Amino acid sequence: MRLLFAGTPDAAVPALEALIGHPVHEVVGVLTRPDAPSGRGRIPNPSAVAEVARSAGIELFTPAKPTDPDFLQRAKELDLDCCPVVAYGALLREPALSLPRHGWVNLHFSLLPAWRGAAPVQHALLHGDEITGASTFLIGPGLDDGPVFGVVTERVRPHDTSGELMTRLAESGAGLLLATLDGIADATLSAVPQPGEGVSHAPKLTVSDARIHFDVPATAVDRRVRACTPSPGAWTIFRGERLKLESVRLSEGPIPSLAPGELSVAKSAVLAGTASVPVLLNAVQPPGKKAMPAADWARGARVRTGDRIGG
Repeated sequence: MRLLFAGTPDAAVPALEALIGHPVHEVVGVLTRPDAPSGRGRIPNPSAVAEVARSAGIELFTPAKPTDPDFLQRAKELDLDCCPVVAYGALLREPALSLPRHGWVNLHFSLLPAWRGAAPVQHALLHGDEITGASTFLIGPGLDDGPVFGVVTERVRPHDTSGELMTRLAESGAGLLLATLDGIADATLSAVPQPGEGVSHAPKLTVSDARIHFDVPATAVDRRVRACTPSPGAWTIFRGERLKLESVRLSEGPIPSLAPGELSVAKSAVLAGTASVPVLLNAVQPPGKKAMPAADWARGARVRTGDRIGG
């Protein structure tokens, strides 16, 4: 099939690379988001998908919106069979949806109808899901509610961050997307409507959502830190300044009784009280510095037992 691939971040790269050079499918174009400013200098940089497309010599499209007339005209000229989508980052609407013969097939990183929306992996961690996965479905006018072609499951590991879990799902999801396109091409696969029960939504997590409060149980602190790592980045307040939390762990063995936000500082460990048991602060990043072990931070900042964190 003649394909136009739509995707933007690192998570979309395994699927694009799997399709490039495929003996049956031909990627004749790539649609991605425009170059975005990044870093301290806010210099515009191409997306991860754009870099792969350019390296492979594939025609690249970076319209501000997929309704751009020039893009639509060129896409029509490409005589497309199907458009696979992985984390493209913009809503797809008519007339774009009608361009390919077999529609736009999205690889979504959840077991639909669970966690429809922009941040399915983060919400799976935030809510303590033990099993998650990826789904391929036919894009329609609604939000991630189209009929499903197939799924792949993935067990959530106890210390998974959203970045680590997304990396595994991107790899297994690439295989699922390839199998889906093969099934569409040889007419052996058809999509099944999603059930009406079990629907949940996963809106994008904001910087405000990533703030860690310690007046909740330890499991909630741990889940929020892991869900927000690496993006948007978990943080809290210490001595009136923002302190980034790279990772925490649920404490084990003999543990002191600490009020929510109260710190216990030892030579090699820093504990923070919660509404249940304390959590161990593994790595933190003070303002203007690199991430470091919490014990090193405590020594340098002269943190003492009884100090408070969380604001």
